[in-house]
Amino acid sequence: MKTFEIGVLLIILLCLPFSVAFAARIEISAPGEQTIPLAMTRLLPMGVGAAQPAIATEFQQVLLGDLDLSGLFDMVDPAAFLGDADKLGLRRNDIDFNQWRMLGSEALIKGGYRVTAGRVTIELRLFDVITQRLLTGRRYVGKLTDVRKIAHTFADQILKSLTGEKGPFASKIAYISKRTGYKELYLMDVDGYHPIQMTNHRSIVLNPDFSPTRKELIFTSYSKGNPDLFRKEIYTGRESRLSLKPGLNIGGRYSPDGREIALTLSKDKNSEIYLLGTDGTIHRRLTNHYSIDVDPSWSPKGNKIAFVSDRRGNPNIFIVDIHSLDVTRLTFEGKYNATPAWSPKGDKIAFSRMDNGVFNVFTIREDGTDERQLTFGKGSKEHPRWSPDGRFLIYSNDLGGEKSIWIMRADGTGGRKISARGGNDSHPAWSDRW
Repeated sequence: MKTFEIGVLLIILLCLPFSVAFAARIEISAPGEQTIPLAMTRLLPMGVGAAQPAIATEFQQVLLGDLDLSGLFDMVDPAAFLGDADKLGLRRNDIDFNQWRMLGSEALIKGGYRVTAGRVTIELRLFDVITQRLLTGRRYVGKLTDVRKIAHTFADQILKSLTGEKGPFASKIAYISKRTGYKELYLMDVDGYHPIQMTNHRSIVLNPDFSPTRKELIFTSYSKGNPDLFRKEIYTGRESRLSLKPGLNIGGRYSPDGREIALTLSKDKNSEIYLLGTDGTIHRRLTNHYSIDVDPSWSPKGNKIAFVSDRRGNPNIFIVDIHSLDVTRLTFEGKYNATPAWSPKGDKIAFSRMDNGVFNVFTIREDGTDERQLTFGKGSKEHPRWSPDGRFLIYSNDLGGEKSIWIMRADGTGGRKISARGGNDSHPAWSDRW
């Protein structure tokens, strides 16, 4: 039996010694290919002690939200559930699989909870109804305030069991909000809950990015009178200036291995892309052109960087090889292309394009083929960033005169607002798995 500590919430996850084999017939990899009819029963109390239905309600809301966003499931209506739904049934032999097959379900989630001395234990199981096999089982122990985190973590585990790769629901999103009157850095859960203000610069903060190797962020701030690059440790709150060259120090992005940072500097009176060490020293200059070069984004292999340049007139996306310094043009359509973001799978680059005064999110392959528009309608959709598994995108949406953070699937479906009203929220960034 293995024990893991999950994030700052001190949730303990115990892997149960059950088989995780499952029927290939319900294996899926992307929304739209196939949806699994899934039944999820309400958490039931385990053992002695008073029931606390609020725990079951909160857990169910969070898990259902994650599974709905994934686009991989067709949820069985709870109104059709039969008697087995009212039984705890955490062991395979305790479940009447015939009832669930009658309802058309191919997968089943059951679980229970226990509250002891202010701490909650939640036991969860995912079964293949057709083969009557356990796909995955978990026991989580945490504080009563950890129920949301547990639900997100189990949603990640469900996706891993059925697709081979964990979901991104237990990760974090950084973004810029103006809800205090100043543009400050915030952190929130993937579904928009638990927003936390991370800076109090009382100035302009922009362009956050997560370190892939430890829980820290870089961002640009004007708090010292110049757009300098800052680093902030999330748990300790320690903060320091990383790059304070005269002029711009903007658009900082960590390399995939966390050892270097690509950003735009204008110390020589022109905006160019540079590579910095994590101590702020300049390692290399990547571009050398009289045009404006901004918005770097690393390829997953760390050998190329997509960026924006107006070297051919209008702003377009270009790619530079960091070894040869060869530059190739990626986009040729539209009058204004901006904010590229390379998928963690390496297959696509997301970006924003302006047409008729409105930005929308597009994706394109590295070779310039398969360009697709993902968002439509009113409001400018800008600054797309990928989830760590490449299944989803976040972006800012200027709808109704106020910017907010939205999330959607990588194919453009399932779009929904996640940040609270009143913040003018923008510049989102998605952490690696927490």
